[in-house]
Amino acid sequence: MAASKAELVYQITCEDVRLEIGNKVSLMGVFQEMFFQRLPAVLNRIAVVSQWRGEGDYTSEIRILSPDRVVTLASSQPTAFQVPKNGYANNVNFFINLHFERPGNYIIQTFVNSELVAERTIAVAQVEMQNATAVAATDNDSVN
Repeated sequence: MAASKAELVYQITCEDVRLEIGNKVSLMGVFQEMFFQRLPAVLNRIAVVSQWRGEGDYTSEIRILSPDRVVTLASSQPTAFQVPKNGYANNVNFFINLHFERPGNYIIQTFVNSELVAERTIAVAQVEMQNATAVAATDNDSVN
C-alpha cells in the first residue's frame, strides 16, 4: 500500500527511450502530434514515459483510446513501481503496431493503483506531401 499519493511529474510520448550512463533518460522522436500521409495508418512503436514522486509502492497502467473513447487501441499491463523517500521513479511503457483509423484527438489515460490520475490528448492528422522543388541560386544570392 502506498504511504502517500503518487504525483505525476511529467509524461512524454516518443518513438524510443534509452537509459544512459549516470541514470540519464534519452528520449528520441518526441511527439506533440502525429502526422501521416494516409489514414488509416500504423505506428510501429511508441513509448509513454512517466516520472513519479510520492514515497511508496504503486502500480501504473496506460491506455490509449480512440477520439470517441469507444475503442481501446492499446493497454499496458499493470506495472509495479516504487518511489523512495525524497526520490522519484520513471515508468516507460512501449506499444507496438498501433492502428490509427482516422484523424482526431486520441486519449492517453494514466492509472495509478487502478485510479485514473491523468488524461491527455495527442492529435493525429493526415497531411499531403507537397512536391519539393529545387530552387536555383541566382546571381543576386550572396553569402556574408
